[in-house]
Amino acid sequence: MVQNVGSNKKRILVTGGAGFVGYHLCKKLMQQGHEIICVDNLSTSEKSNVVELQECKNFEFIRHDITFPLYLEVDQIYNLACPASPVNYQKDPIQTVKSSVVGSLNVLGLAKRLKVPILQASTSEVYGDPLMHPQNEGYWGNVNPIGPRSCYDEGKRCAESLFFDYHRQHRVKVKIARIFNTYGPKMHFNDGRVVSNFIVQALQGMPIEIYGRGRQTRSFCYVSDLVDGLIKLMNTPDEVTGPINIGNPTELSILELAKKILSTTGSASELIFKALPIDDPTMRRPDITLATSVLEWKPTVDIEQGLRKTIDDFKLRLSVMK
Repeated sequence: MVQNVGSNKKRILVTGGAGFVGYHLCKKLMQQGHEIICVDNLSTSEKSNVVELQECKNFEFIRHDITFPLYLEVDQIYNLACPASPVNYQKDPIQTVKSSVVGSLNVLGLAKRLKVPILQASTSEVYGDPLMHPQNEGYWGNVNPIGPRSCYDEGKRCAESLFFDYHRQHRVKVKIARIFNTYGPKMHFNDGRVVSNFIVQALQGMPIEIYGRGRQTRSFCYVSDLVDGLIKLMNTPDEVTGPINIGNPTELSILELAKKILSTTGSASELIFKALPIDDPTMRRPDITLATSVLEWKPTVDIEQGLRKTIDDFKLRLSVMK
């Protein structure tokens, strides 16, 4: 049901809007009654993700690469455009850096011209392989600047720098969200993220591939919780810039995640262990004190509930493909 927001109705640009998180963000904003312009070059996403949204009159899709300038008239900008999974961002590392750096320059220039707020979807990867646990926003991180993951890690760190430079130099209204591991319906089957990998392998009776001994830890946030956090951050007063961690502080090991997915799917897949990728973080957990106090936000969907919803979605989509 679309809510009537009356005079609060906005024209909102979502770059990377055809991706996993982008789809859910566009849908939520449309449900609030806003007009959405979704921009995506479809390099790591599919137009089919937004087919249902295109049936609505307040949604427009534009195929465009944000490493080239944009000329639009909007009231808010959410910048989500960047490959987000290790498989995708390491496939073309130079383009990954360009999407974070050149892309940020282009959307910041647009926000400057229009004098509108802009939210950057940053990442917990800016903390690298952290020496502080859990990670709060004051931690500067432990990042390898020349490793195979640096195209994403350092690209996002540079993007944050650009956002604050535009804020200080040009008074652009910026918001920075540091997003931790997120999962939910509409994840791509082959994006290389641990949740989607494990679910597909379990549902197809394939071995569950675990890197290392599975002792590394992560914190998984259900996508609806993340989207609520992003929207809350966007609609804070101008002086609230972030960065603000948005993620679920409940921590579990990769091995525990695999066992939960096996249990939920009823799969008999065996667990196999492979070598750890280079620079794979050993632990990742957000300190969400700032999000709780400033945004009055905290996750509401626990891992068991979220996995059931995600697995049901994967089952449905896999059955259609057969």
